[in-house]
Amino acid sequence: MNALVATPVLVPLATVVLTTLATRRPALQQLLSLVGVLTFLGCAVVLVALAAADQPAQSAFGSWVAPYGIAFHLDRTGAALVLVTALMGAASLLFLASDADTGPRHPLLLPLVHGVLAGVGGAFSTADLFNLYVWFEVMLICSLGLFALGGRLDQLDASFKYLVLNLLGTLLLLMAVGAVYGATGHLNFAALGGAADALPPALATVLLSALLLAFLIKAGAFPLYAWLPASYHTLPAPILALFAGLLTKVGVYAVLRTVGDVFAPAPHVVMEALGWVAAATMLFGVLGAAYHWDMRRILAFHIVSQIGYILLAVALAGDAGNAATLFYTVHHIIVKANLFLIAAMIWRLAGSYDLRRIGGLYRLRPVLGVLFLVPALSLVGIPPLSGFWAKLIVLQEALAQGRYVWTAVALVVSVLTLYSMMKIWMEAFWKRHPDAGWRPPADARLGPAWAATLGLASVTLLISLDPQTLLTYAQAAARTLGG
Repeated sequence: MNALVATPVLVPLATVVLTTLATRRPALQQLLSLVGVLTFLGCAVVLVALAAADQPAQSAFGSWVAPYGIAFHLDRTGAALVLVTALMGAASLLFLASDADTGPRHPLLLPLVHGVLAGVGGAFSTADLFNLYVWFEVMLICSLGLFALGGRLDQLDASFKYLVLNLLGTLLLLMAVGAVYGATGHLNFAALGGAADALPPALATVLLSALLLAFLIKAGAFPLYAWLPASYHTLPAPILALFAGLLTKVGVYAVLRTVGDVFAPAPHVVMEALGWVAAATMLFGVLGAAYHWDMRRILAFHIVSQIGYILLAVALAGDAGNAATLFYTVHHIIVKANLFLIAAMIWRLAGSYDLRRIGGLYRLRPVLGVLFLVPALSLVGIPPLSGFWAKLIVLQEALAQGRYVWTAVALVVSVLTLYSMMKIWMEAFWKRHPDAGWRPPADARLGPAWAATLGLASVTLLISLDPQTLLTYAQAAARTLGG
């Protein structure tokens, strides 16, 4: 059990080492990478099965108990997110084997990707606040490496923008962790839960607010979200999809773990403020998406917008809000990553990410047009797709709590999301291409890309047609939080 709980970190880190040693043999490096991510996926399935059977994997490494030991604990929430992390890693690396993105393959690309997976897996597995900070740092370092690999001017500019605000979040998080330790003498989640009850309410509110501010920067929430759409579009498509699916969700998970578990029940003023931040994040994110014409920027702003929905679920709190958070997060990771991958296929066939310069794809590639509609309409929340069930759960709880303004904002955002998704479909697929003699390239090798996108679309449809399975799991996960 000790070894199994560490696999979300050990397997990606071992793959980092092996792929680094194989940098001069690209075929071997790619094979090791795929074996590593499939091993990670297999371990994640076992971890979810254990958590679902109420046997969460856990360990205090070196037999050092709290408050000194490094503890991992994978309950239902953490295990589910580790599984979707492994799934995103597998889909992105499979897509990378195609030529849907024709950028150069740097020898350090695969090691850095697995470094990101190790950071995300560690963040979802740890039961210690300081080690959560450490895994954020691992993600930041590997992410910066991936931003800078190409060496292009726009990539270096994006690296700087990504670094500045994320470094601000990192410094705030480190100071907040130090303050929490100074006030309580604990960093272990379980120990903090007991120690926080003994704190004066004003001090507890200040400490919690400091932690949340750092996590919200990492999550790309309003108003400090500009780093995300300003940087993500410079990444290679499969890396962009991986980042879009996972990185901001680690920030959201940290918010959920903090207010829904460690400091539960959180002060009313904190949750009220979080709800309004969520509403602003939804609205400003979707307005940015509606304004742009570049598919990558549209979808990047939708990351921000959808983070708002997830934060709204967190703000609603209780078992219902926490269950909605997990359901929405799993749905959104899969859908958002798939949209970026499909956008890369559109670029490969049509020659541009700018919607004003492409078109005519439905006549020549109708299957791709239908494939795009599955995640796009799910993002909007069209029934019976997974996004409909995710939004329904959130909005039902918002209405039950009398949060009519938040509900109205969420509905308006859904309408604007439909507008931007239909803008992509109409411009890329329905209208004629500006060049009357345009034809898709005959040499596009998209087999692995089709496999990755169809696989993710199948998972979306599986959740759509049987939402109760994920909802039941999420409800059981919510009951384990705060306890």
